[in-house]
Amino acid sequence: MWTILRQPRWLLYLVLAVVFGVITALLGLWQFDRHQDRVERRDIIEANYFGEPQPLVEVLPRGQELPAGDEWSRVSVSGVYDTGGQHLVRNRPHQRVYGYEVLVPLVLDDGQVLVVDRGWVQNAPTATELPDVPEAPRGQVQVQGWLRPSEPDLGRDLPASQLASIDLPRMSESLNEPVVGAYLVLESETPAPPARPAPLDPPDTGLRSHFAYALQWWLTVPVGLILVLVMARREAEEAAQPGAAPARSAPRPKKVRIWDEEDY
Repeated sequence: MWTILRQPRWLLYLVLAVVFGVITALLGLWQFDRHQDRVERRDIIEANYFGEPQPLVEVLPRGQELPAGDEWSRVSVSGVYDTGGQHLVRNRPHQRVYGYEVLVPLVLDDGQVLVVDRGWVQNAPTATELPDVPEAPRGQVQVQGWLRPSEPDLGRDLPASQLASIDLPRMSESLNEPVVGAYLVLESETPAPPARPAPLDPPDTGLRSHFAYALQWWLTVPVGLILVLVMARREAEEAAQPGAAPARSAPRPKKVRIWDEEDY
C-alpha cells in the first residue's frame, strides 16, 4: 500500500485529504468560539439581570460608556420624564410582530438625561400613521430597569422623532443635549401609570447548537484521510492477487447487414 501511496496521483489525494482536515478543524474552532461567546454572554446576563437594583452612578460613572461586563445591570433612578422628547424606533420585533419601541428621555435628579426604553407598541393600520402610545407618567418618578449600550447608527434618514436604531449619539443630537452613555430598558415605574407600552422580552440566554456543530466538524477531520487509505489498500490488494489482469471488455459482435446475409 505504501508503494501505491508514493505515486503522484495518490500523493495528490493525500494532500487534498490533509487540506480537507485543516478546513474542517478550523470550522470546528470557529463554531467553538461562537459557543464560548454565547457562554460568556449568558454568564454576564445571569449575573446582572437578576441582581439587586443599584444606583446608576455605581454602575456607570458620569461621562462614561457602559462596559461590556455591566450590560443588563439592574439600576434604579429617579427624575422627571421629558415627554416632549419622545422618539419611536421603527421596525422592532416583539413576539414575531413588528412595531415601534418607545424612547423617552428621563431628566435625573443630578441633571443627567437618561434615555428610557419604555416598551413596544404595534404599528398603526397604515404606514403613514403613527401608533397610539401610552403617555409616560408626569412629575417625579422612580424608574427601575436594565442598562444596555447604544446601538449602531444604521445611516437612515427618518422623519423627526423617529429612529432606525437606539443610537444614543443621534438621539442626543435630536434632543440637542448630551445623554447618558447607555439606555435603560424599563422594568417598573413608581407611581405606575394606568397603561404603558408592552414590556420587552427578556434577553435570550440560550447557547444554541454551536458546540454540537463544532463536534461534528472535528469528527469530520479524519474522514478524507481514512477514505484515501481505504481506497489505496483496496487497490494494493487487487494488484497483489496472482494472475490479476485488467478485465477486458468482450468485443462487440459485428453487425450483419441485409446484403451480407444474401451472400450466403
